[in-house]
Amino acid sequence: MSGAVIQRATADVDRRARIIAEARAWVGTPYHHRASVRGAGADCLGLVRGVWRTVMGTEPEALPAYAPDWAEALRQETLAEAAARHLVPVALTDIAPGDVLLFRFRAHLPAKHCAILASPSTMVHAYDGAAVCEGRLAPWWRRHLAYAFAFPG
Repeated sequence: MSGAVIQRATADVDRRARIIAEARAWVGTPYHHRASVRGAGADCLGLVRGVWRTVMGTEPEALPAYAPDWAEALRQETLAEAAARHLVPVALTDIAPGDVLLFRFRAHLPAKHCAILASPSTMVHAYDGAAVCEGRLAPWWRRHLAYAFAFPG
């Protein structure tokens, strides 16, 4: 293996470790719709946005207005399309810790929930009624997994 290949692999491992550490630092942050402030409030997208700011820098686009029922109302893959503009698509069979996971709650609805894979069997996410937490990527979540993306780099 060439030195350049080893450097890229090492950089990827380091970046993924920073992503996971930052996501875990948000655990306990209260749920607040549209918020993205570690310790003060975040929704699932706010968690990913906050991790992006720490690991990557300035957010790549402004956050559009969205209501809690946006996916049901719009019936468009808005979240997946935005992720595809800034993240690198990953096959669902190839997910790795540090990847962003998108879930759809019903087969006929767009993906509307996101999480960061923290280990092969756990993810960090935020959802209404609970603080940011690290929980199991249980069979229910695996069945609802619709998209996966890696942070660029």
